[in-house]
Amino acid sequence: MVDTATTSDQRLIKGALARASIARHAADVASVEGLTGLSIGRLATDLGLSKSGVATLFGTKENLQVAAVQSAREVFIEHVVRPGMKEQAGLPRLRTLIDRWFDFVSAPVFPGGCFRVATVSEFDSRPGPVRDAIAADQRDWRDLLTRELRRAQEQGAVQGRDAAAVAFEIEALLSAVNTALRMGEPDAASMAREIIDGLIG
Repeated sequence: MVDTATTSDQRLIKGALARASIARHAADVASVEGLTGLSIGRLATDLGLSKSGVATLFGTKENLQVAAVQSAREVFIEHVVRPGMKEQAGLPRLRTLIDRWFDFVSAPVFPGGCFRVATVSEFDSRPGPVRDAIAADQRDWRDLLTRELRRAQEQGAVQGRDAAAVAFEIEALLSAVNTALRMGEPDAASMAREIIDGLIG
C-alpha cells in the first residue's frame, strides 16, 4: 500500500514538472508567434515528447494556451513583481517595479519581449478562458501600479493626478516600449523613462 502511494505521488510530481516545463516553452513560443500559433504537436516536436503525452497533460489547445498565460505570469512575478515588493511601499517600490520591467524587456526573458503585450491584442476581442486569463493578469499589473501610486501620493509624491489614470499611462508607455524595442528602436526605452519620470517625479 505504501509503495503504491509513493509511486502515485512520484507520478504526480513528474507530471506536474513536465506540465510546467511544457507551459514555459509554450510561453516562449507564444511571445513570438502568438497563442493561436501554439499546438500540442508543435510543442511535442520542439521538446522531443510524444504528442499523446502532451495531450494527456493538457487535453485541449485552449488549456495549453491558458497554461502558457499562467506560466508567463509566474515568470513576470519572479523577475519584476517579487523584486519590487522587497522595496518600501510607494515611490521606491513603484520605481523598482518600472526599472525591473525595463530590464525584463531590454534583455528579454521571453524571446518576444513582454508576453502580455504580445498576446493582449490577439485575444482582446475573443471571449473565453484565454482572454479571461490575460485580462486578469493585465488588471493585476495595473492595479499594482495604481496601488503604489496611491501610496506615493499619501507620502507626498505624484500629486495632482488620479493614480489610476497615471497607472494607465505608464502601462501604455511600457507596452509601446516593448513594441518599439522589438522593431529595432533602442532609443524608445530612454525616451519612455524620461516621460515616466515626468509622470511620477
